[in-house]
Amino acid sequence: MFEHFEYWATLALFLLGLYGVLAKRNLAKKLVGLGIVQSATILFFIVLGLREGGTIPIVPHHAGHEPLVYMSPLPQVLMLTAIVVAVSTSGVAFALLIRIYRTSGTLDEREVLERLP
Repeated sequence: MFEHFEYWATLALFLLGLYGVLAKRNLAKKLVGLGIVQSATILFFIVLGLREGGTIPIVPHHAGHEPLVYMSPLPQVLMLTAIVVAVSTSGVAFALLIRIYRTSGTLDEREVLERLP
């Protein structure tokens, strides 16, 4: 029914996160939306590395084998690094949210901006 379902799924996930970032007033919900956008982006790059009928890029030792279609390991390697960066930046962002809540008493972005000196 759907051709290239994985691309549509990542687009839907990206749009869901974008909605969370743009439409919500709570800073924690915005941060969760950013996490969803990051996950959708990582998933998209991993899906780009897929090949129909592809196998892992390990060449068999025996001679006379037919050429196979290999999947590129580069997107997986790069996205593993992106996951580590995303986790660390999310940790720092949640720590900042805790600090904002302790100083202003709320996470509503309008109220936080009103209480700034």
